[in-house]
This record gives sequence, C-alpha cells and structure tokens, in this order.
Amino acid sequence: MAPRTNPSPAPGESEEDVCRQVLRILSLIGDKWSILVIGQLRDGTLRFGELHRAVTGISQRMLTLTLRQLERDGLLTRTVHAGVPPRVEYTLTELGTTLLDSAIALGEWATTHRHEINDNRRRYDAAHPS
Repeated sequence: MAPRTNPSPAPGESEEDVCRQVLRILSLIGDKWSILVIGQLRDGTLRFGELHRAVTGISQRMLTLTLRQLERDGLLTRTVHAGVPPRVEYTLTELGTTLLDSAIALGEWATTHRHEINDNRRRYDAAHPS
C-alpha cells in the first residue's frame, strides 16, 4: 500500500480549509457521470454526440452540466469548430489524464466486486426490511 500523503496547508490556510476543499473536489469528480465521461475520453477527443451515445443513461442536460464542470475544474478542454452546425469536441487535459488511472482502477474494482456487493445488499435488505 502506498504511503498516505497529507500535504501541509498553504500559508493562511487551515487544515479544515484543506479538508473542505478536498471534499468539494471529490464530490464533483466522484459522481458517476464525471467518472464515466473521463473514462470515455481516455482514448482521445470525442464530440458531444459521441459522448452522449457512449455514456449510457445520461441526459443531454446532465452531460452538458458535467462537461461544463469538468472544463471549469481544468480536467477537459472544449473546442468549438466553426461550421453549420458548429462541431464541439472534448479532450482530457494533462490534469484530467492524471485522474485516468484512478478512475479506471475504481471502475475495475466495481466490476470485479459487483456480484459480491449485490449479494451483500440482498442479504442486508432481507435482514432489514423497510
């Protein structure tokens, strides 16, 4: 297991401030849509429609909001190419690429353990009827 890193707060920043910032970032990049979008962009640039087809179950509105947030966080770039209609492409940034290994590992973990987790849920639900 890799050693845990706990960087010191920057001057004027409390440990509580650091924790709040980290929690906000994790809540944004840890939602299911962000992880799926990042995973789809692992092989390169995709257009909005390609992403919409690739991320099963996401609405156009939620995809738009997710892409906007990932762009705001600097994890992907949005490029608009002139034309009729305009072509919009999305690409992971260098920072976004650093998240790929963790996102893929998380997806692989979920795939590997899905049956065990589903069995645990069924047992729990049977023992704790609502």
